[in-house]
Amino acid sequence: MDNKIKNYLGLAIIASVVILSIATIVYVIYYGQSVQPSSFRSFIVAGDGKAIAIPDVAEVTFGVITQGGKQIADLQKENSQKANKIINFLKDTGVEAKDINTQNYNLDPRYQYYDCSYQSSAKPCPPPDIVGYNITQTVLIKIRDFEKIGDIMAGIIKNGANTISQLSFAVDNPTVFQNQARAEAIKKAKQKAESIAAAGGFKMGRLLSIDESSYAPTWRMQDSYGGGVGGGEFAAPTIEPGSQEITANVTLKYEIR
Repeated sequence: MDNKIKNYLGLAIIASVVILSIATIVYVIYYGQSVQPSSFRSFIVAGDGKAIAIPDVAEVTFGVITQGGKQIADLQKENSQKANKIINFLKDTGVEAKDINTQNYNLDPRYQYYDCSYQSSAKPCPPPDIVGYNITQTVLIKIRDFEKIGDIMAGIIKNGANTISQLSFAVDNPTVFQNQARAEAIKKAKQKAESIAAAGGFKMGRLLSIDESSYAPTWRMQDSYGGGVGGGEFAAPTIEPGSQEITANVTLKYEIR
C-alpha cells in the first residue's frame, strides 16, 4: 500500500513539473512576441526631412606672431601689447568678452644651423644655436552682428594681427532646426508606412523602434587674409553668410497586425 501511494505521489509530482514547464514555455513565447515580434510580423520604412537655417554667428581666428631675440620677457611683452590692443578694439566694436577665446600661445626657438658638408669627418659639426624666439598667440572670436564682420576683420589687421583665417558661420542654437527636420522626416515615414499597409492589405500595428541620423553643417570660407606688416590699409571684405540645409533621416519599424 505504501508503495502505491509513493508511486501515485511520484507521478503527480512529475505531471506537475511537466505542466509547469509547458506553461512556462508558452508564457515565454507569448511574452517574447508581445515585446519583440519576429521579423515576419514587422516592416521598416524610412523618411527624410530638412530645414533651411540661416547662420546667426560668425567665427574667425586671428593670430599675433612676434619674432625677436633671446630676451623672452621683452618678446612676451611686445606680443601681449599687440594682442591686448586688438582685444580692446574688439570690445569697443561690440564683441563681448565671452566671445573672445585665446586658443593657443606658443613660444618657439629659432635656430642657426651650420653646413659642415665641406669639413673633414675628423672635425665635429657644431650643434645648432638658438638665435631668438617666436611667440604666436591665436584667438578665436564670435561675431554676432554680421554688418560688422568686414570692418572687424580689417580692424584686427590694422591693430597688429599678422593672420586672419578660418572664417566660418554657424547657427547658435541648431536644435530648433534639427527638431523641424526630424518632425518632417517622421511625418513622411509614417505616411509611407500607412501607404504600404493599405497596399499590402494588413493593419499597421505599434511603433517598435525608431533610428535617426542628422547632419548639421557649418558655413566656411576657404580664404585666409594676411596683413599688418609692410604698411598699407587692409580693405574690409564683403561677407555673405548664405544659408544651408539641416537634414534628418529616420527609420521606423512597425508591427504588422
